[in-house]
Amino acid sequence: MNYLASIGSYFIMIKEVFKKPTKWSIMKTLILKEIDELVYGSMGIIIFISFFIGGVVSIQTALNITNPLIPRNLIGFATRQSVILEFAPTFTSIIMAGKVGSYITSSIGTMRVTEQIDALEIMGVNSLNYLVFPKIIAMLFYPFVIAIAMYVGIFGGWTAGVFGGFSSSADFVEGLQLDFIPFHVTYSFVKSIVFALIIATIPSFHGYYMKGGALEVGKASTTAFVWTSVVIIIVNYILTQLLLG
Repeated sequence: MNYLASIGSYFIMIKEVFKKPTKWSIMKTLILKEIDELVYGSMGIIIFISFFIGGVVSIQTALNITNPLIPRNLIGFATRQSVILEFAPTFTSIIMAGKVGSYITSSIGTMRVTEQIDALEIMGVNSLNYLVFPKIIAMLFYPFVIAIAMYVGIFGGWTAGVFGGFSSSADFVEGLQLDFIPFHVTYSFVKSIVFALIIATIPSFHGYYMKGGALEVGKASTTAFVWTSVVIIIVNYILTQLLLG
């Protein structure tokens, strides 16, 4: 029953976020600040991880091709499919759930502990709109991050395959172009938008409704990461079944 109550509270929170909006002059500043902290600030770790994940996929594919009848362009094909369909949107989102989600939960939770949220309510400000709405809008730029992760992941696969001596550049590029389905990119972007909303709202929920002191802020951050990751994996399965099944 506690889980059902939490789910209900979560959707009530989502509804309250869009009520009584904050003045645009203030909201614009908040949105730009969140874009810088949540999206732009995460680019470094995403580019770093995407590059090496693409390289690992390329190497593992090459090492498992033992039959000489299997063409070497399969390395490029497997790297493209793995990075675009799963590693860029899903794996990156799990990482973002840890980095961005923990930041969101701890920042809002600290405001709850120090009674800053109560002060906003007393001033007549819709604290949910003030705190959560800018994060939701900022995370709508998340598909641009995923697009960069796709490019860097494939480039990492090309680098590992070519410079590691597993494939020629021509074979790898031929594999990238083999049986390409543009809808797979659309599918990844749809997933990334849904994941972005999950990353922005579930950690906000855990931070906003937490109770206790500084120790509970850390516990709430851990709980938020676990539940955000669980929801991302479940939603990933559902969207894959709906869009590709």
